[in-house]
This record gives sequence, C-alpha cells and structure tokens, in this order.
Amino acid sequence: MQDSEFVDGLLSFIQSSPTPFHAVEQMSSILDDAGFQQLREADAWQCSNPGKYYVTRNDSSIIAFTLGGSLVEKGLRMVGAHTDSPCLKVKPNPEIIKESYLQLGVEVYGGALLNPWFDRDLSLAGRVSYVTKNGEVSNALIDFKKPVAVIPSLAIHLDRKANEKHTVNKQKHIPPILMKMPNDNTDAPDFREMLLHLLRKQQPDLSVEKVLDYELSFYDVQPPAVIGLHQDFIASARLDNLLSCYTGLMSLLKASEKQNCLLVCNDHEEVGSMSAAGAQGQFLRSVLERLCITPEELARTIDQSMLISADNAHGVHPNYADKHDANHGPILNQGPVIKVNASQRYASNSETSAAFRIICDEADVPVQSFVVRTDMACGSTIGPITASEIGVRTLDVGVPTFAMHSIRELAGRWDGYYLYRALREYFQ
Repeated sequence: MQDSEFVDGLLSFIQSSPTPFHAVEQMSSILDDAGFQQLREADAWQCSNPGKYYVTRNDSSIIAFTLGGSLVEKGLRMVGAHTDSPCLKVKPNPEIIKESYLQLGVEVYGGALLNPWFDRDLSLAGRVSYVTKNGEVSNALIDFKKPVAVIPSLAIHLDRKANEKHTVNKQKHIPPILMKMPNDNTDAPDFREMLLHLLRKQQPDLSVEKVLDYELSFYDVQPPAVIGLHQDFIASARLDNLLSCYTGLMSLLKASEKQNCLLVCNDHEEVGSMSAAGAQGQFLRSVLERLCITPEELARTIDQSMLISADNAHGVHPNYADKHDANHGPILNQGPVIKVNASQRYASNSETSAAFRIICDEADVPVQSFVVRTDMACGSTIGPITASEIGVRTLDVGVPTFAMHSIRELAGRWDGYYLYRALREYFQ
C-alpha cells in the first residue's frame, strides 16, 4: 500500500465513522471483504486451525486475529487502540425550549476541548434501540449526516474579556440549538419521535414500531482533509484514535500467515476503560482464554506475546514549546513516538522499546520519544490497563498530534503511514 492510498483510505474511514458503533461497522465490513470469519461470543468457537477471525462486543469494540501456528510456541503479536473520542452525548430526556428555540441537553464525554465546539456545523449519529411491530427488540445505527445543530458563541460585544479568559459552563453553555419553534407552539417535539421518523426513512425494512432508547453524539460535518502549503498535514475529527484503529487494521490485513496476530480496538478509553467493552473489562482476556485450552497454555502464550498500544502522542506545538520537555518534543512527520513514563502511565519499558526500535529499523521508519514534563501530569492509554489485566509485555506508541481532544485535530500526513509500515513489519 502506497502513502496516497493509505491516506485516502484513512480519510474515508474517519468520515464514515462518526461514532464507535460506525467505526466497528466499517472495520467489520473491511474484515469481511478480506475473508475474515465473524465469531459470536454466544456460539461455540471452532478456530483452533489456522485462519482469520473477528468478534465484536457492544457493537463498539472489536478484536480481529489471525492464527498461523502454535500459540504456546509463537505467542501473539498484538496491537491495541480505542474506537471512542471525546464528544457531546445526548441526554435521555434532552428536549429544551428556551427563548423559543429547541435545544438538546448533552453530556460531555471524555476530556473534550470545548471551545472549538462553538460555531460548528453539527450532526448527530449513533445507535438506536427499538421494538419492531412483532415485539422484537433490536438495534440500528443512524446518522443524520447533514448539519442539524449549532452551538453559537456569545458575541464579543457581550463578553469583552472573551479573548482573555473564556470559561464554558457545561450545563448552561453547550446545549446545541436545533430549530426556532413556531410562535404559537411552546411544546417541545418528542426527540424519540424524531428518531423514529429518521430510522423509518433511512432503513424502511426494519419495521420499527417505537424507539426505546439511544446512544447518540454530535459531530462536526466538516470532512477530513489533507492541508498545508505542501500538503503536510491531516486535519480531522477523531484522529485520536481512529487513526490508530485504521492503521492497526491495515497492518493486520498484511500479517504473515505464519504468525499469530491480533488487533483489539476497545471502546470507552476516554472515560477510563471501566466497562464490559473497555480495556479494563474482560473482552480481550475472554478471547484469549477461548483460544488457549488451559490456564497453563494461556500463561505460556502470554509469556511469548507482546502488545503495542497505539494511541496519539502530543506533538511539540511551536506556539507552546515550553509545555514540553526540551529533549522530548515529538515533531510531526518525523515518525511514530515511543511514549515513556516512570509512573507507568505508559507501559513502555526498555525491552519493548528496544524491540520497536529494531522493527522501525527493519521497516526504514524514523522513531521519536516522548516524556511529559516532570512538573506536569501525564495522561494514559489502554496500554497499562491491558498489561496489568493480562500480564503481557507492552509498548506505548503513537502518532504526534496537535489539538488533541479538540473537535478537529491535526497530524502529520506521513506519520500514519510510517506507523503502518512499522506495524506491518511487526506482524510479519
């Protein structure tokens, strides 16, 4: 795969994945086309022979793997990422009528950078649970696709210090505006009825009788783009961490048939990973226990295995360079970043870092290092969580990024492709 093909595929993947549910749907479709067999957790698995398989949980997390030989002897070469990104999620009873405008109440999901959400063309997407005319309960994915809402800023004339100090009250300031209500109607429309109408329009074969509940989030409709005077950058929503999901998936598709390789993409990383579908849940362990017949086989397999946790890194911002350790400021388009933290907020150690450096040498890929300033707090990833849950040696790496957790982030055009080449080498 050439760089241009990789970038085009990445932008298309992100555009089609406004929520974790849509990301897993896209990944499943790609795996189906590549000949992977879908497994269901409720079924008995017959996958002891070499082959390609995948399984999902909660429609928002996915594990795909290829078996090429004895797990006990070869172990598993694993890559981990996460499907979720900070966003605004619609509340269960969201309808708000204020000053004759219809708004929707929202919760902030994850550590979102809120100011960039103002004055954006927003749409809605996610999963809807419904009952059919036959009384069956099921789920479906929906996407309004077009702009349906906006969060207008307050004019500078009414907040003269907005450019000096602007704080956002999450309860009062961020409910998006959907419409101007008719002057003679003060009753709020039923949001579930709106979803019912959209679901019947988008998927008329579902025979939907009533919308029961939903998990919906707002997103910016501006598509991803390659930008810069020399097309050096990728600007997009959800680069953290759909870039790693796509990169890991494309690398897995190139995995050697003689190796045992696995990709896990968990939901809920941005809120701590403590869920059935998160890295702190039992999804990965459950899959590994079903592939290894006995606890002893599992322990021996883990000892022969390694996990690369791929999650974006903070690139050194030229306007805020003092926010970085002077010797550890990753530069965009200079390769993936090994992330190190003495307090184990990242799981990298000398052994796993050395292995990745050899991989990058073999793939002719530049590599960088990141350590947070000693006087600043450090974020974390699924790496330490997965390492502690299953005991596998782990490395934390990522593509350097600006504006992480903004509604629109910025990464180097070449870094995703560099990471792809390194992971492809790792899976070989």
